[in-house]
Amino acid sequence: MSKEVFTKFEPLEVEKKTGLITKGALLESIEDGSIDTVILAICDMQGRLMGKRLTAEYCFENDLDHGTHFCNYLLGTDFEMNTPDGYESMNWEKGYGDWLARPDWSTARVLPWADKTAIIYCDVYDEGTGEPIPIAPRNLLKKQLEKAEAKGFELFMASELEFYLFRESFEQLNKKGYENVETAGHLNEDYNLLQGTRNEPFYQKIRRNMAKAGIPIESSKGEAYMGQHEINMRYAEALSAADNHTMFKHGIKEMCIQDGLSMTFMAKPNHKWTGSSGHIHMSLWDKRAGQNVFYDPDGDTYHMSELMKQFLAGVLKYTRDFSLFFAPYVNSYKRYAEESWAPVNIVWSHDNRSSGYRIVGDGKSLRIETRIPGADMNPYLAYTALVGAGLYGIEQKLELGPECKGNAYKDEKIPRIPGSLYEAIQCWENSDVVKKVLGETAAAHYLYNAKLEQKQYDAVVTEWERSRYFEQC
Repeated sequence: MSKEVFTKFEPLEVEKKTGLITKGALLESIEDGSIDTVILAICDMQGRLMGKRLTAEYCFENDLDHGTHFCNYLLGTDFEMNTPDGYESMNWEKGYGDWLARPDWSTARVLPWADKTAIIYCDVYDEGTGEPIPIAPRNLLKKQLEKAEAKGFELFMASELEFYLFRESFEQLNKKGYENVETAGHLNEDYNLLQGTRNEPFYQKIRRNMAKAGIPIESSKGEAYMGQHEINMRYAEALSAADNHTMFKHGIKEMCIQDGLSMTFMAKPNHKWTGSSGHIHMSLWDKRAGQNVFYDPDGDTYHMSELMKQFLAGVLKYTRDFSLFFAPYVNSYKRYAEESWAPVNIVWSHDNRSSGYRIVGDGKSLRIETRIPGADMNPYLAYTALVGAGLYGIEQKLELGPECKGNAYKDEKIPRIPGSLYEAIQCWENSDVVKKVLGETAAAHYLYNAKLEQKQYDAVVTEWERSRYFEQC
């Protein structure tokens, strides 16, 4: 993202009945027929949107403020929507009951790529107690932001997402078993305007539709492999930035379906290809004064304040503990390779892409960029880990270690990203800080989810194993 524009801003003005929309305007749109479908959506553990499409008639006949019910298993499934045994919060002994999805009206928006359709993000509650469900991804982030607000802070964040585009549909690739897949491009297109032109009509469609939906896009560019692209979203208050992130991923896939295309946010779709990153930018602001508290004009060489140093020290110290939220799957760890543009060492540097954490921006745009997460992250969870670890660093007044100079890939003395999901599970399980930041219930829930993911992978015999061992053993 641009160094110059990462300063506090007023939300973009949006026209009535397009993009972000008020509750009153949405109800007017339903009444005049310009909206006939309202989606109530929650985010699951994998970062996908789940929910219901409501008719206009239903919206008039029922109290949308109350929300809608959904089976609690949606926060305890794997990618295939199976319901594994062993989750404390949802199981057959408890009957797989309902939780309540209650609309957050500030998220209501009209979807320009869908006919007469609006969407509202919901938070998850126990209807009986009225308490938020502690394992819901959006609730986890809200909990950390409430902690920051209690200290007088607010966070501004932004995501940069890389992905691969294909000129075949999702169904076509599925029938091929995702083998012999050709990317939508045949040359490295990193910053190459000519190569990016090949798919520009689709990328232009994405940029225009996202802007209409109230998700400002700063830029798009070719990335470091054939058919790989990156799109940068403009920064916003942290919860809104995470909402924009999930809406972007969902929306681009819907547009692919409409156009007979497909894409993937997998961290490493092919061992021969460059991995896809999900960089996150963040800064901490004094909510009352409206000032970036990371910036100190009288600070060090980079004008980093003591609060910024403490925040960054916390993030660095607990990156390994929270790595399940940055790299949640077996495939996530295959992205980490030396001198591959994906970091392997947990260090900080100024404007150095070999480091896991990069200090960028000038003046009030001073911020931290983490290059550690992959494009496969759930933004609510990754943001939660960063905010939680950073605030813990401030609470503990942690001291920031020295800057890493030069090629961080070559320094073997500093902490490294876990090399596998196995190692990340162990880091999480042995961490007291994870439990303190997230709470026992959420920490245990996501630990169990990771163990199930690893167990499912371990049970599968891969093509690599057959080709290597079948004849030679």
